[in-house]
Amino acid sequence: MSSSILSARNLNKVVSSAEGELTILHDLSLELEKGGSLAIVGSSGSGKSTLLGLLAGLDLPSTGRIVLAGNDLGSLDEDARARVRAEHVGFVFQSFQLLDSLNALENVMLPLELEGRSDARQRATELLERVGLDARLTHTPRQLSGGEQQRVAIARAFAAEPDVLFADEPTGNLDTHTGERISDLLFELNQERGATLVLVTHDERLAARCQRIIRLEAGHLVAAVSA
Repeated sequence: MSSSILSARNLNKVVSSAEGELTILHDLSLELEKGGSLAIVGSSGSGKSTLLGLLAGLDLPSTGRIVLAGNDLGSLDEDARARVRAEHVGFVFQSFQLLDSLNALENVMLPLELEGRSDARQRATELLERVGLDARLTHTPRQLSGGEQQRVAIARAFAAEPDVLFADEPTGNLDTHTGERISDLLFELNQERGATLVLVTHDERLAARCQRIIRLEAGHLVAAVSA
């Protein structure tokens, strides 16, 4: 039985622009095993976030094939891809994407409640305690620091026990010390929960902690490094 959790073959992404067709990704392939970690690095405009969105099933490639947790994303409609994401994927965004009207506990509970889980409150509480926010459960995002908001976002991402966690610049809006704490937390939970990590980052230190690094330039894969 294959241990691959994510496979991409010959991905190309072409979009229309005022100047004509623009190719954002060129014939890119990769494979990632369960429990592994991958950093996608490169300069701004190199195609990193586009690749992340394709791998997560948020968008479809112009050509090529992506298989996520045994699901061929290109063969599914948007509703089916949304179900795959709900069942197998967690997200951590640079901008946190928390709901201002909900407190920390409610933000983490929300995806669990949408799944209909009866243990939503207990699991959300346990995860917030795990990320060191047991004293901040009833605080809204506006009452939390940037690092605390990111910890809530990480707890929410891990709440549904995803097979793959995608993180887009997870330390990008944080100071160096807080960013290091967030990095430690991501990899601790990666090991504890067995979730595969796929990170887009400009932070070379964060990238170096991953088992594999791929570097993009103008949509081309120019380097692949194993730790």
